[in-house]
Amino acid sequence: MPLHPPPLRIPGTGAHLGVKEAEAALVEHYPRLVRLAYLTLPPGLGRHRRVLAAHAAVQRALHGRALPVRGPGTAGVPAPRSAGRTGDGPHTPAYAGVRLRVVRSALAYGRRPRWWPGRVPAPAALRPSAPVVRGLRLFPRAGGTDEFALDRALADVPAPVRGALGLLLLESLSGESTGELLAGAGVADPAGSVRAAAHVAGSDHERVRRLLLSDEFDPCTVQTRPGDLLRRRHRVRAGAAALVLLAVAGGLALQAGSGEDDARPPASALRGTVPGGAIDPAALVRTPPGRWADTSRVDFSAWPPRGSRTQDRELLERALGSWAGPPADVNVTTTPGTAAVPPAQPPQLLFAGDLDGEAVVLLHDGGVRAVRYAEPRSGAGAATLDFARVDDADVTTAAALAVSRTGTSARYLLAPWVAESATRDLLAPDAPARTLDVDGDGVTAAVPRPEEGGACVSWPVMQLRSSEKIVEKHAFLVTDLGDLAPVHLTHTPGPGSGAPARQPREATAAEALAGWARTACSLRDLRDSGVRAVNNWEFAQQSLPGARSTADWVCTRADTWRGPGRVLVQFAPDASARAEVVSDHRDTALCSRFGQHVVAGTRWRSPAGTWYVLAAGSRAVERIEVAGSVRGVAAGPTLAVRAPQNAPFRVEAELRDGGTVSSVR
Repeated sequence: MPLHPPPLRIPGTGAHLGVKEAEAALVEHYPRLVRLAYLTLPPGLGRHRRVLAAHAAVQRALHGRALPVRGPGTAGVPAPRSAGRTGDGPHTPAYAGVRLRVVRSALAYGRRPRWWPGRVPAPAALRPSAPVVRGLRLFPRAGGTDEFALDRALADVPAPVRGALGLLLLESLSGESTGELLAGAGVADPAGSVRAAAHVAGSDHERVRRLLLSDEFDPCTVQTRPGDLLRRRHRVRAGAAALVLLAVAGGLALQAGSGEDDARPPASALRGTVPGGAIDPAALVRTPPGRWADTSRVDFSAWPPRGSRTQDRELLERALGSWAGPPADVNVTTTPGTAAVPPAQPPQLLFAGDLDGEAVVLLHDGGVRAVRYAEPRSGAGAATLDFARVDDADVTTAAALAVSRTGTSARYLLAPWVAESATRDLLAPDAPARTLDVDGDGVTAAVPRPEEGGACVSWPVMQLRSSEKIVEKHAFLVTDLGDLAPVHLTHTPGPGSGAPARQPREATAAEALAGWARTACSLRDLRDSGVRAVNNWEFAQQSLPGARSTADWVCTRADTWRGPGRVLVQFAPDASARAEVVSDHRDTALCSRFGQHVVAGTRWRSPAGTWYVLAAGSRAVERIEVAGSVRGVAAGPTLAVRAPQNAPFRVEAELRDGGTVSSVR
């Protein structure tokens, strides 16, 4: 075995790169390489593991066999100034060779081994290793709302697209050079990844570049927090238990042909693997009552324990025991993407009390999940255990949790920072909000739930207002879509003449309520899908041919807790009519801040009985063309052309910056 790692090949040549040159390039440009790796790595790793994996990907670039490549690594890299020079600057073969290795290593985290079953996620044991940090959790510094929105948008796209975005904006490579490098890193469709990255970046590349250069995406400037102070003395036992649990989970993954995230191991396989401290009621985390007003982290970690049974050890033991290994007679539900595995550390107690004939316990695992345990007080009937994703919650998405639910209503435990609460009907935008009673523990009176079937005649929502200790004059809407955490509803107004792009805002103004009155019933399609927030974006208005009215085009985007988004493009022919869904697009960044370009089309019948194909695009569209059995061209963001009732068509649009976008129909 050689004492030193074998030399790297210089991309594009048959020459080898000496380890000293490669090491010099790595050390000189370590922060930019780690940032590129961090951007490329899957967000699903979590921020702590993603930081460690980014550093590991860069440090591994000097190790391993020198693999032959097709020459992409020096794409966009100027030739050395002197013959034979292999310096360590960012424009040298040395840096290019290391960069290629870093991208290849980061992409490996999202790949399955070739022999692994196609739809089954590979366990962590089969991914590249990462450094181990004991007793601390590492996090990049939090950015603002723009950085958060970009991070959410990047979670919707594959790793090659994130890597392409980093190469284009952080490394300033051309599209062609980026595609060549990705091909050398083993990406199957490098050109498609480059196109998708350009779509994510939109037209304002400089703004996105500035966001990527912010602290939010800097794994070299991190904050630290203790991993688990209460259980540090049980570290050895916990580590052994974690290894057993990993083995069990890996075996179950091999057996699960469908690879569903919410598949749960049997109770007998889990209960014995849980560290004792994690299911000890005495070890439960109990946040002081006033913490929420004195912390910058306004989420579930700031909730104090409430309810009349927070000291009931027997009830808490049953709740924790069911979480550790649910008995066969306990009904378990999970939102998509939520693991029904035992807690790895003592959970945080949010609520324990009696409601509507049940004893209820609400718990939070400190990061990703909220858990509700309920058992009938009469002794008849089965207990229930509900798991939900709540990671990266904020002042609005951590404002309430369902503590009791029937077929027609639900009661919520409100966040301690909620100062006022009311209910209203989205389908009656002109009706005033009605005060919602809340008891001393923060539990609301019964709130009607939206009907799951039949005619959509009402859509109840809660209108909450934050305490001025958190933010002034901040009211917002949430609604029940079947999960533990209600869904935050927002609104983005349509583009004005020459107005800049607008951020989503709270849906409490008259214009927002009128828009939601036309689209609220489409929320039925989003039930029980782990939705975090839904935004209505009125991206275009169109004068209707043969009618004295204007139609609105609305993009309703649902963001899920696990990352992927779903888009419903809706057409509302007049101010009083319900909108019609004309397109349903899943797993997309479309209609987010980083997917701003959209065009859609539909068929419409005028009051005179004439059929038209209508099309409309967002603010950057300057030309629309309809092709297929129907043909037509129009300058500007809207088009109307006569057409047979069922004539097939497709829509293409040109953007002001020269790009193109296709209809999402």
